[in-house]
Amino acid sequence: MANSPTDLTTHHFKGAHGDQMAWHEMGPADGRPLILIHGLFSNAFTNWVKYGHAAKLAAKGRRVIMPDLRAHGESARSHDKADYTPDILADDNLGLVEQLGFGPGDYDLGGYSLGGRTTARMLARGAKPGKAMLSGMGLEGLLDLANRADFYRGVLEGRGTHQKFSTEWMAEAFLKTTGGDPEALLLLMDSFPAIPRAALDGFDMPIMVLTGADDNDNGSAKSLADALPDAAFVEIPGNHMSAVTLPDMGDAIANWF
Repeated sequence: MANSPTDLTTHHFKGAHGDQMAWHEMGPADGRPLILIHGLFSNAFTNWVKYGHAAKLAAKGRRVIMPDLRAHGESARSHDKADYTPDILADDNLGLVEQLGFGPGDYDLGGYSLGGRTTARMLARGAKPGKAMLSGMGLEGLLDLANRADFYRGVLEGRGTHQKFSTEWMAEAFLKTTGGDPEALLLLMDSFPAIPRAALDGFDMPIMVLTGADDNDNGSAKSLADALPDAAFVEIPGNHMSAVTLPDMGDAIANWF
């Protein structure tokens, strides 16, 4: 466990198929656990550590647990399609909760973009954090992911051909900065199930829907907040890429949790 609020340590757990997955941790070992899940093409360090968000939470006494998703960061990057079964990211992270020994209400949970989707899938399958966060995510992005999945497939399949400064080019540039594995990520793209609208009614814990003011990549965050039983809608500056880099995000997360 971390020895001081800003120490970052790395640990491993078994994924749903027995493969090695990584999580990174910051904050006091006896702090209330907060699991934060990063977005597609990113990793725990880039999403939560690099811009100071984890340190801000750790300084408040939170035990911040940040897994690297399958095909990302220091977690398994298999090139075998059999390792990317439907809902595998929820499988992996429900397993992390179980392996850490957390029962209902023992922890809090949140994620950004694909991490928000993974959080929602975990909630739909019975995860019971005390509080939750869905960030970088809108209602349409949860209910129908086809357009976004097709966009990212195009980014991966067209590497090296995108027009400079296009959204595809910028996504590929981000992938390069995080050291992403295109082959593993393409396999992962087929594992994302949609979330039935009715499932949202069961998300009965307090949930913050956090979004950049100029972020419409995954649809309307306000509509998502309106569709949840107990949601707080929080808007910060930025778009889907820039909001993560701003201190406002860490402040909003720290204020919520």
